[in-house]
Amino acid sequence: MTTNGSSGTQKLPLEGLRILDFTVVWAGPYSTMQLADWGAEVIRIESLQHFASTTRGVMARPPVEMVRAQSWLGYPDDDAGERPWNRYSVFNHHGRNKRAITVDMTRPEGQEVFDKLLRISDGVIENNVPVSMERLDVTWERVSAVNPNAVMIRMPAFGLTGSYQNYRTWGNHMEALSGHPLIRTYPDLTPEYAPQGVPADAASGIGAAFAFLLGLRQRRKIGKGVLIEAATAENFVPLLGDFVMDYTMNGRVWTQMGNDHWYLAPHNVYRCQGQDAWVTIAVENEDQWVELCRVMRMESLAGDTRFVDMESRHANRIELDSIIGEWTTNHQAHWVMNRLQQVKVPSGVVMNEKEALEDKHLHERGFWHPLTHPEAGTYQYVNTPWKASKTPNIAPRRHAPRLGEDNEYIYKEVLGFSEDEYRQFEETGHIGMDYDPSVP
Repeated sequence: MTTNGSSGTQKLPLEGLRILDFTVVWAGPYSTMQLADWGAEVIRIESLQHFASTTRGVMARPPVEMVRAQSWLGYPDDDAGERPWNRYSVFNHHGRNKRAITVDMTRPEGQEVFDKLLRISDGVIENNVPVSMERLDVTWERVSAVNPNAVMIRMPAFGLTGSYQNYRTWGNHMEALSGHPLIRTYPDLTPEYAPQGVPADAASGIGAAFAFLLGLRQRRKIGKGVLIEAATAENFVPLLGDFVMDYTMNGRVWTQMGNDHWYLAPHNVYRCQGQDAWVTIAVENEDQWVELCRVMRMESLAGDTRFVDMESRHANRIELDSIIGEWTTNHQAHWVMNRLQQVKVPSGVVMNEKEALEDKHLHERGFWHPLTHPEAGTYQYVNTPWKASKTPNIAPRRHAPRLGEDNEYIYKEVLGFSEDEYRQFEETGHIGMDYDPSVP
């Protein structure tokens, strides 16, 4: 239905698709980013009267003191600027290659704009708590009535039914209810120190993008659109399926594994020379164990009764980790990784963001691409999670849209509103590039 301006004569795989985006935070925007990267015209629908927290920032207008005191907020040079919502790093990463319009869907004329856009689109993706979308009447019943060919992805945390359906949640909450943080907590710490990484969001984002493509395939087969319910928590639980199966088979509950493995040893992260420098080492078999001992110049360990086989090493892994850790502290992390990889022992440096950005391997693969945002500046962006042969370069092509940046294009060129109608939308508060002053 539309094109998205790929360079060269060869089209991107998803050019011609138009997707309406009501996504928030991470999982949803990450899913639509995948589709936009591959050529779909993704149009974010936002409101000047409502600020979706942790999407374009934690607040529309965060106090200067908050930004300076809490660097994790993610603004360039720790400066929120005049329009913080256009400078928030999380949004600017996930928003690339998309378009954005503003409309107040709490009013009838806003609903009419949505209907008009929906009729010429291929689908809708959202990951809000169900009751929020129901208030706006963005439901499958309404979407399919307006456009019977539409594919709709709804990816609330816990699904559209059940006791938890309208629970407000973030990724760490979903993972807690899925059992993940308790498994990953370190054995010598209480669960309050569980790692804060949230793979549930990323997994759900990829899963929802894949589900949308399946929906398109199903539409081609049956001749009409489909609703796909992709609960974020349920998308993540299968990643823990082996633990669940172990409980169903053996009644065993796994907790506080940290970096341990259920049978491999050594299998841990070890401190190296330098400030906060670490390396991972994982031994899968006896040949690798012998090679590790040789590299450490501790050949006698291979015959030590405490470590003579995998079962013994696992039983005595605390002592073993102490010995290996004492050795790694005398070496640089990259040296340990490279030396062990030479003898086919799995090992990898634990990089921080700076090291990852400067890593020669990622540069050799063209993983980083500069992209300039008119209000946030020029920075390196990550490439797509996968590549394909016989396709054009799909590196990030367009910066994340500023709030309402594509209003004129969508309202006038795509929807056909006249100049007078466009000005009326502006005057009545639907169209603009700044949140209403009442929005904090």
